[in-house]
Parts: sequence; structure tokens; C-alpha cells
Amino acid sequence: MFKGTTIVVVRKNHQTAIAGDGQVTFGQNTIMKHNANKIRKLYDGKVIAGFAGSVADAFTLFSKFEEKLRKTDGNMTRAAVDLAKEWRTDRILRRLEALLIVADKEKIFIISGNGELIEPDEGITAIGSGGSYALAAGKALLKYTDMPAADIAKEALLIASEICIFTNDYISLEVVE
Repeated sequence: MFKGTTIVVVRKNHQTAIAGDGQVTFGQNTIMKHNANKIRKLYDGKVIAGFAGSVADAFTLFSKFEEKLRKTDGNMTRAAVDLAKEWRTDRILRRLEALLIVADKEKIFIISGNGELIEPDEGITAIGSGGSYALAAGKALLKYTDMPAADIAKEALLIASEICIFTNDYISLEVVE
């Protein structure tokens, strides 16, 4: 079983940034890859997304979400609701093991296969094995510094990488403004 990822999204001052680490872990004690990219831009660069979980499943979900965005003319809320609903009810999709974060310049959502669709109260959220660490660090940086969203996302992930053994400091970063 592959395990371990940390993805964090931060929105501040008209900038939304997503950062993800690059570590892929097999079992509890083997690092299989150091520089995986678990984030990407979708919908002509207007939406950023990241995943925690199975890589193949995540690529399927990225494609499904982008399809939903196109069908809703970029309405991210509607696309997220449609994906969560289909993911939960479709016999094949229901078996996918991943968690998604999607964001644009106005909204952030976490989408799960259980039909959960969560929009954080603040402009920050995180998923994955180091998600709690990145979230705590990011909240502190968001509240007590004047750093832009991209810098907060990167630093929060670096802090998580110092605590979580399933998170490394190979950081991928994408921004939408």
C-alpha cells in the first residue's frame, strides 16, 4: 500500500496557492520516490488541485473533475458537488482511494469519496499524512506574517516535512490569481 502525502492550499490577498510534497512511501518504512508531483492546474490554469492517496485513482479524479468544470462552464461549486455525488454513487468510482483539494481564486474545497464536500471557514486547508502539521503552521503564518499565499504554502509544507515521516521537502507549487 502506498502512503504519505501532504497538500496545503492557502488563499490570501487575491492569490491562491497549492503546495505538495514529493514523497511516495511504500508500506511503513520504504520511500519509493522523492520527487512526485501531486498537484496540477486544471481548466486552462484557472483551478489548482492536489491529491492524497492512490496516484492512479487521483488521475482519474482529476480528469473527472475537469470534465465537471467544463460541463458547468467553470462553476467550481457545481463541479465539486457533481463530482462528490458521482464519486459516492458510482460503483467503480466508489472504490477509488484518494482525497482531493481543489481551489480557484475564490473557493477552496476538499472532496472525498464518501460524498463529503468541505469548504474551509478560513482561506487555508490541508490533507494527507502531514496535513495537520501543515495546517497548523500555515494558520500561524497566515495570521502573524505578511507573507503572500505562495510563501505560506511552501513554508507550511517545509515545517510539516520536519515533523511527518511521510512528507519530504521536495515541494511542488502552483498559484492562481
